[in-house]
Amino acid sequence: MMVRTFRAHPTRVRLFRNKWLELTTLTPFPLFFSVWLPITVVAIVAAFRTEQGGKIAFGFLSGLLVWTFFEYFAHRYIFHLKLNSAVGRHLIFLIHGNHHADPKDPLRSIMPLTVTLPLGFLIWLAWRHSGFPAPNSAFAGFVTGYTAYDTVHWACHQTHSRGPIAKILRKHHLLHHYARIHGNYATTVPLLDRVFKTRIRSQ
Repeated sequence: MMVRTFRAHPTRVRLFRNKWLELTTLTPFPLFFSVWLPITVVAIVAAFRTEQGGKIAFGFLSGLLVWTFFEYFAHRYIFHLKLNSAVGRHLIFLIHGNHHADPKDPLRSIMPLTVTLPLGFLIWLAWRHSGFPAPNSAFAGFVTGYTAYDTVHWACHQTHSRGPIAKILRKHHLLHHYARIHGNYATTVPLLDRVFKTRIRSQ
């Protein structure tokens, strides 16, 4: 039986020999959005039903802030981690290196659901058991940040941005791919690259 991998891409990097495992690495944008948008909405509704007023605003902004730094530091210190072992290098390639090998692949501009859904569940549990006064709002803020991030990331690679903000974000991110990989780690908040002195100066 033949398995179709959604949409053919001429330079796609194959990550697994097994065709079913390979399918789990491909994420069409409509699939991502149809899963994570409802999760985000449910998280926000849950926050309003279980928490009140100032706690919602405080929790949501806290979760959004945590996501913002998580996005930057994960990209800088995990996705581009230099490992000596062949197994370690292969793992980093599976996580992120394949995206640099073929940045235009339309089905690899978004982290696979097989990774993000379990990770999202663990993060929800972490907020719930952290002792934070507004865990549901914080989780809502975190997943809102994540959904915005992968939407922006996909758009940077798969669309021709027209608005002024979109153009700035796209240029900032594409310098990370086509100028040098060690820099411009922040996708949604480029200010962080100025703060941590990792901004790539365009010519």
